Amino acid sequence: MPTIFTRIINGEIPCYKIAEDKNFFAFLDINPLKPGHTLVIPKKEVDYIFNVDETTLSLMLPFCKKVAEAIKKAIPCSRIGVTVIGLEVPHAHIHLIPISVMSDMNFANPKLSLSRETMTQTASAIRTFIPNDLL
Repeated sequence: MPTIFTRIINGEIPCYKIAEDKNFFAFLDINPLKPGHTLVIPKKEVDYIFNVDETTLSLMLPFCKKVAEAIKKAIPCSRIGVTVIGLEVPHAHIHLIPISVMSDMNFANPKLSLSRETMTQTASAIRTFIPNDLL
C-alpha cells in the first residue's frame, strides 16, 4: 500500500506544493512547527533516509538547498533548520524549518494549526523564489 507521501505525489491527496523535479517533491507540512515548515521527499518510496540509493541521496541535498533558499527569502527567520526523523511516515523525508532560535525545531512543541488561506499564501510566497526548473 502506498504511503501518504506517495499518494500526495500521485495527486490522490491534496497538498501545498512548493517544488518538484523528476526525483523529488517538496510541500508544506500540514502540522508545522513554524509557518513555512516544508517536507522534501524522494519520489521513489523508500522507508528510511539511509536506505535511499546513493545517487538519489546525493541529489537530494542540492534540491533541499534550492527549496531552503526560497523559504528563507519568503519567511522571516534567521536560518532554515534541517532535520531527518522519519518515524511518523514510512517514506524518507527531510524537514526544512524556518528558525530563529533552537527551540523552534523542538518536535515536542505544539504543532501549529494554520488556516487553508494562510497555508496557500505561505506556499505561494515560497514558490515566488523557487527556480523555474522546480515549478
